[in-house]
Amino acid sequence: MTAPKNVLAVVPQHVGGRAAGAGLGTLFPANAHVTVVEATDEDPAALRDAHVVVTALGPVTAAHLAAAPGLELVQCASHGFDYVDVAAARERGVPVCTIGSSGAEAQNVAEQTFALMLALAKQLVPAHNALAQGDWALPRLQRSLTELSGKTLGIVGLGQIGQQVARRATAFDMTVLYTGRRRLAPGTEERFGARYVPLDELLRSSDYVTLHAPLTDETRHLLDAARLALLRPTAFVINTARGALIDQDALADALEKGTLAGAGLDVFDPEPPTAALRLLGAPNVVLSPHVGGVTRETLVRIALAAVENVNAYLAGAPPRDVVDEP
Repeated sequence: MTAPKNVLAVVPQHVGGRAAGAGLGTLFPANAHVTVVEATDEDPAALRDAHVVVTALGPVTAAHLAAAPGLELVQCASHGFDYVDVAAARERGVPVCTIGSSGAEAQNVAEQTFALMLALAKQLVPAHNALAQGDWALPRLQRSLTELSGKTLGIVGLGQIGQQVARRATAFDMTVLYTGRRRLAPGTEERFGARYVPLDELLRSSDYVTLHAPLTDETRHLLDAARLALLRPTAFVINTARGALIDQDALADALEKGTLAGAGLDVFDPEPPTAALRLLGAPNVVLSPHVGGVTRETLVRIALAAVENVNAYLAGAPPRDVVDEP
């Protein structure tokens, strides 16, 4: 029997709060004491005594880490990890883990990516709004209606989620390009019908560019004004990863000037966005409130994947999906 461990589960209100975390305690072993909070520092005693922090988008800062001297593991209940101070955790010898290898979010994020792409290609939002106002907009909209078939999709990050997007793209008869920190093995490229190219070439060559990279210091504003200028004026940008991967003002500029055809965004910086975000009023955008990972099915898979990782660690296994970004 291993020694008892204290688990602090951070479930912010905007992802369900204590109500969503109420059943978490039943998923851990009997010798784990689980405290559910909505903010990491809500219960200072629980944070101080925590051996494991499981966080669902709740920030874990350097101050939080310093306040938990016995902390052994930070488990993110997501593929992303930008809300954890990874550098501070590394300094303290605390591994930060994701659920990346589980693919728990991959199915729905891929579906959301294609929902945004199709909405832009078929002009669903302006078509709906026009009809609701009694405007038969077909003559006006038909000039901008297009197909996915035969188009080139550029995927930035061909990990678990990007691979699911690539699979769907081949079903739509799209040509798939990808880029990332590492090139995949030839057999993997062949399986997903994807060809590796450098980022700038991908931007110049793609009709649709979709982002599936983690947010790090290296990828923040990966698509800035200079890179957005590489895109064709008929191209579309899709972001279901993290809002800060794109310079949002530069994207608004491109849309307002007509140097970019449109954008589909499920993520923003910050979240929720403020009324000052220019993209809220930019032309030809389709927006959704970070719903890519929150279907009923996805939330169950995320919770189970995070708990499975923690339970394996508590049983003596090495941490899984440890973040290795600098």
